Amino acid sequence: MPVTQARVLTLNRGENRETTLYRLEKGWTLRFALGPSLLSASVRLYCNHPPSSDKTFKRTTYYELPWRSPSGMSSDRHDVFAEVNMGIAGSFNYFFTVDGSDVPSSADGQGYFLVDPTLHVGSDNVEITLDCIQCQTVITKLLGPFSQWENRLRVAKETGYNLIHFTPIQELGISNSAYSIRDQRILSPVYNDHQQYSYKDVKTLVETMKNDWRVLALTDLVFNHTSKDSPWVLEHPECAYNLENAAHLMPAYVMDRILSEFSDEVAKDKWVSKGVPSSIDDESQLQAIRHVLLTEVFPRYRLQEFYTVSVDGTLKEFKRGIEENRHISESKEVLDIIQDPQYRRLKSKVDPDTVLKLYNTDSEDGNHDNRPGVLNRQERITKCCDSLRARLNELNGAKERDIEEIIKVAVENFVANVRWRFLDPNGPQVGTVTGKKPLMHSYFVWPESHSGTVDWAEQKVTSGEGARVMAVNGWVMGDDPLKNFAEEGSNVYIQRELLAWGDSVKLRYGQKPEDCPYLWNHMRDYAETTARIFHGVRLDNCHSTPIHVAEYMLDAARKVQPDLYVIAELFTGGEHLDNLFINRLGINSLIREALTAWDAHEEGRLVHRYGGVPVGSFVQPRIQPLVQTMAHAIFFDQTHDNPSPITKRSAYDLWPTAALVSMAFCATGSNRGYDQLVPHHIHVVKEERLYPSWTEAQNPDASHINKTFGITLGKRMLNQLHYEMGMNGFTQVYVDQLDPAVVSVTRHNPRTHESIVLVSRTAFQNPDNPDDTGYIRPITVEGIIEEIIFEGRMRSAKGYTYKENKEFINGLPEYYLELREHVKVEDSGMVKVKELGDKMEVSFASFTPGSVVAFRSSLRQPAKNAILEIRRGLGQFGYLMRSYSGHTMFDESWDTSNFRAIVSTLSLADLNRVLYRVDAEERDDGNGFGSYHIPNHGDLIYCGLRGIISLLAEIRPQNDLGHPLCKNLRTGDWLAEYTANRLKVHHGTEKLGAWFDAVFSHLKKVPRYLVPCYFDAIVTGAYVVLHTMVVQQLSDFIRDGSTFVQALAMGSVQFCGFVKTSMLPPLSPDLAAPPARREVDLKTGEEIEATLSLAAGFTHFSSGYMRNWGRDTFIALRGLLLLTGRYQEARCLILAYGGTLRHGLIPNLLNEGTGARYNCRDAIWWWLQAIQEYTKLVPGGSAILQDKVSRLYPTDDSEALPPGAHDQPLCDVIQEALRRHAEGIKYRERNAGHQIDSEMTDPGFTVEVGVRWETGFVYGGNEHNCGTWMDKMGSSLKAGNKGKPATPRDGSAVELVGLSLSTLRWLAQLHTEGLYPYSEVTASDNGHQYSVSFTEWADKIKDNFEKCFWISKFPEPKETTPELINRRPMYKDSYHATQFWANFQLRPNFAVAMVVAPELFDVDNAWSALETAGEVLLGPLGMKTLDSRDWAYEGDYDNANDGDNTKLARGWNYHQGPEWVWPIGYFLRAKLYFASVREKTTPGVLKETVNFVETALSRHYKEVMTSAWQSLPELTNSNGSYCRDSCRAQAWSTGCVLEVLYDLEMLQKDKAAG
Repeated sequence: MPVTQARVLTLNRGENRETTLYRLEKGWTLRFALGPSLLSASVRLYCNHPPSSDKTFKRTTYYELPWRSPSGMSSDRHDVFAEVNMGIAGSFNYFFTVDGSDVPSSADGQGYFLVDPTLHVGSDNVEITLDCIQCQTVITKLLGPFSQWENRLRVAKETGYNLIHFTPIQELGISNSAYSIRDQRILSPVYNDHQQYSYKDVKTLVETMKNDWRVLALTDLVFNHTSKDSPWVLEHPECAYNLENAAHLMPAYVMDRILSEFSDEVAKDKWVSKGVPSSIDDESQLQAIRHVLLTEVFPRYRLQEFYTVSVDGTLKEFKRGIEENRHISESKEVLDIIQDPQYRRLKSKVDPDTVLKLYNTDSEDGNHDNRPGVLNRQERITKCCDSLRARLNELNGAKERDIEEIIKVAVENFVANVRWRFLDPNGPQVGTVTGKKPLMHSYFVWPESHSGTVDWAEQKVTSGEGARVMAVNGWVMGDDPLKNFAEEGSNVYIQRELLAWGDSVKLRYGQKPEDCPYLWNHMRDYAETTARIFHGVRLDNCHSTPIHVAEYMLDAARKVQPDLYVIAELFTGGEHLDNLFINRLGINSLIREALTAWDAHEEGRLVHRYGGVPVGSFVQPRIQPLVQTMAHAIFFDQTHDNPSPITKRSAYDLWPTAALVSMAFCATGSNRGYDQLVPHHIHVVKEERLYPSWTEAQNPDASHINKTFGITLGKRMLNQLHYEMGMNGFTQVYVDQLDPAVVSVTRHNPRTHESIVLVSRTAFQNPDNPDDTGYIRPITVEGIIEEIIFEGRMRSAKGYTYKENKEFINGLPEYYLELREHVKVEDSGMVKVKELGDKMEVSFASFTPGSVVAFRSSLRQPAKNAILEIRRGLGQFGYLMRSYSGHTMFDESWDTSNFRAIVSTLSLADLNRVLYRVDAEERDDGNGFGSYHIPNHGDLIYCGLRGIISLLAEIRPQNDLGHPLCKNLRTGDWLAEYTANRLKVHHGTEKLGAWFDAVFSHLKKVPRYLVPCYFDAIVTGAYVVLHTMVVQQLSDFIRDGSTFVQALAMGSVQFCGFVKTSMLPPLSPDLAAPPARREVDLKTGEEIEATLSLAAGFTHFSSGYMRNWGRDTFIALRGLLLLTGRYQEARCLILAYGGTLRHGLIPNLLNEGTGARYNCRDAIWWWLQAIQEYTKLVPGGSAILQDKVSRLYPTDDSEALPPGAHDQPLCDVIQEALRRHAEGIKYRERNAGHQIDSEMTDPGFTVEVGVRWETGFVYGGNEHNCGTWMDKMGSSLKAGNKGKPATPRDGSAVELVGLSLSTLRWLAQLHTEGLYPYSEVTASDNGHQYSVSFTEWADKIKDNFEKCFWISKFPEPKETTPELINRRPMYKDSYHATQFWANFQLRPNFAVAMVVAPELFDVDNAWSALETAGEVLLGPLGMKTLDSRDWAYEGDYDNANDGDNTKLARGWNYHQGPEWVWPIGYFLRAKLYFASVREKTTPGVLKETVNFVETALSRHYKEVMTSAWQSLPELTNSNGSYCRDSCRAQAWSTGCVLEVLYDLEMLQKDKAAG
């Protein structure tokens, strides 16, 4: 049973995909997902595909699709989806709204998808795909009487076609053109002989063909026109464009009659004296025609009068209006001509009210005689009339000039048509003008009673007989197919732009059935009748048929025949417009022509373009993105509209071109006569002879043919081969141009790995030497050639001359096909084959023009066995891989060698190695590995599988087999060996490395062109299982989370690992269980403590002393370790850093503790906040307070002590940090100077931290150092910023004030609960010492915060330095900074305080500040680190800048504008918190804020899901632009965004709980 396929279509706001083509199959599922722009919107999705089989399709009936979520999260919509199961064939529309509406007109996005029909042949109803179709067109009228059809159609059956395209079978019109139908309701009477036949008989024949011959039938639907002698259109003239319902065509009709009369006059030699004889054979005569028409003919008829006004009549009406003092009801500003809707001469108008207003210039006092210079009323009226006359003449003049230009264009087009008809060697070369052979055919048909002069014709129309004059149909080159060229506003008819079909009139439907009921009913009946008989239809003149009409008719036809196969030929001028027609109408295949190719290379390109994926393509997953596709092709070697390829190319080319077409992975087609080498175009109008019938006789007469005629037998083989390849899964295609005339095409079966290779030598011109082979580059075939399927060449025989038979259509007798099939390789007469190791080389010994050879190849047995073993390995992932016989290979065993059994034992530390590790981490392991380098691409970003997956995720959907990674895989086994070997050197991953080694050993035996697809299957399958293993080891929040949550949570594994050069200080040997992690080195056998550390970011902060940063670790810890459930790793980090406490601080750069640098004043507060979060989030988390901390430095001056030499409970270490702050800290860094910091000036090495007890605020730093996260030290001598911190932030930094209050509140509560032994500290204030409880200290901070940090919306008298305030309202970034202006800078740090200590803030003030930050600081991914209005703002960071701009040089603006990602987490969390508080007084604000937050996060979702690093960056430049010097993956960025998602989920749960 086939695996159900699903395709995922991601919706994006404002996206109109009506010109994007998506193809699906019945039984598939279309899954809609929300794109980033819609994640926060209330999206309603509708589709007109019926939701169940008991519903019938109606184009205007839409069904709302419910959204479903696969995750356990109620707040996160990143994974919600809606589905439609493809149950019926056709074209379907979807749309979605975001405003709650349910109508398409309110759509915020829309598109279409096509579902292919399922076709069945034989009485056993074998299903065939569209790619198995071999179609032959027959011109039905050439089949003769119906009783003879079967024998004539048997030719198609015996030649291997399984679809016959009949041109219209209805009664034809006066011209006998196959496409000019007289009566759509009846079978043409010409098919009657001794009895009368009907559609019922045709249906019986069609069913017989399907059941007995396994041949389907298709015919044309012609909706756009009908024969001019159709009785029903004469009875219902409203069905055509006539001069009554389309009066705008009147001027074009008069022009048509003028040109017709002129042609008649030329035929009678009336213009010879002007250089225009009846025999046209010279260009000078055309110039004479142009001159005569422009100067003598057209001026007589004054066509401009159909558009102009009667000046005298208008003036008369104007005078009457003045005299009657007529009231002006409404007028316009400018006078212009209003076209007469009936297009009568001089009947156009001007608006009378506007005339009176603009030209009856009376004064307002009512005195009509006070106009200056006017002696009396009559003179005044005369002057008004003169003014109006001048304006009318001006307007008429403009119209006349317009018409003159139209006439010029019309004459040019007329002359061009005459040139083609009489002079062009490719035209009909009429020769002499006669009544029946005019200069140009007419655009209108009229009754005989209208014949005569132009004036007489015009008189007949104006006397009420306009309905009997009808416009003919035709084709307009380059016209907009969405516009009806016969409607008003088009100049096609009057400018003679139509390539007219004079035998048919254009039908006028209107916009809906009510506009012309008879026509709509008539044509609907025609469509339904056709669908009852035939399996498919060809839409004739599709691009000119009104698209809404074709929609309606095809909907009716599909109700009768649900699996209707619809094909069309489109000339819209572009693929986008083609797609629009395909989408609207549900066209399944577009007709494509091999004869459009100008050489063999182009023909090979068409074979490649029209179907199939490259040989060796990647295995695509069952659920994959829905990607746009090109229209499915039905690829013809010749259509019935094409000239004979014998005249266009050569007789030698028909066989090789047919062979190339048959190798295309799409439907194919041909025209009756091609296979029999008919050397002329079988014309749909002029041809009257019959097709020959089929016979098995050896020497048939002219009325019959057998398999020996032309290439008939060869075509049968080609069609059988095409069918076999389509049915048996030869879906992969490779086209190789061997030389200018020789093309090789390979069709490959990815399941069996069989290939069919066909080589074709074309002959686009008659060859000079038909027997010459010359040199043709040999080809190499993987595996073995089992047989030559056939080989054949075109030959010519002497003594035969073509003579056209008068009764039957016949082909060239002098050319024949020399053909052999099922030839042993060694017996070939065309090629020589020799073995080259595992391959075979094919050289061309006798391969003359018109030669084709096809052979079948398969893999050698060792390669087959290796692939079976690989598939068994893939079966361990749960893939439904198949053996060569088609049986499913799914390994459900659970022995120790099974992949799932092996990976079930892996820890998250092991998975860090398996999946991630950047180059520096890998090298620091000391095993000789680093990032894998791909020539012409670069290094993989991760050494683990994720590095490979990041590339494969780009390559696989596009089947980019030319990518350097694929080339590397084909060239050697290096990447496979690297993947296995790097895992084998570690104890925890040794077995997994061995598993990869084993499966990759089989990959080495596979043909190199298949290596990329199997390598991808192995690595991707392994990654999917391993990713699942990671998620299963994390918290419920992650396991139940969305794809977004889980993607962010992978940062817990990305950043958290063991690196030998970045080890944490050892933990206490007496640490309570669980103990610290340990690891065995396989090379030495030594077991070491291997506590995991958290890298700050990749790649800058991944190993060595730069890996472990105190503040970065503890800012990221809550999101990456606590929310993910990695409590032990968080515990060890807390205790390890606690062991390094010195001077009451923890290090900025850890450097394994012994090399730590104590130069930051914020890391300690982040550490304390992390401990607080640990106690709250971890079950029994307060026990950590009693965990033993092994102190490296029990005193400020002690040397580093060994583990366990001085243990303290964590609570004592916490207390020491608070005590030291309360007492005040001041010291000079150890080893101060260039040896630890080459940029800092000497005063910067002095560290001072304490508490200002008048406010309770912690403070610290000076203008020479930078002790918070904004820590950029200048380094440019040239620009003068060396040794100058860009952002000292000394004084009391706002986030540290908030973090300190958070700690005090927490510890006070713990003490109350008996979980923390201390309740106070000893303050030192100006030499005085006194006890301060945590509560008192906290209250002091709360009492002073608002008055010290808040800047109100409006100035207040208490403000001391209002001139420094640059932005209102806001919270200051610091208090009492040395650089006093820095206090008033708007930065994002206040949001940290809001999250950890919301009680500090007045709710209204907080909300106002957040609104300001949202407007000023919020970027696409991060927060601006400085107000863009600030003088110091520079938004783009470039650390390599060596200029002389102080603000920019050497990246001095690192925190002066670039948009950092981690602060956005706190900003959004603050918004959510205060919105929750404000909800009580401002209902609805919480929902609005949640939408705001979800919208903001949608950009992070897109980033993390599309980034090769699968992470969030450290920062971006201005407006979210890429920053080259930023880490592409940053721990705190990822952790802080994950915290927002957690808060959203908690909000939702609180709401659900009531």
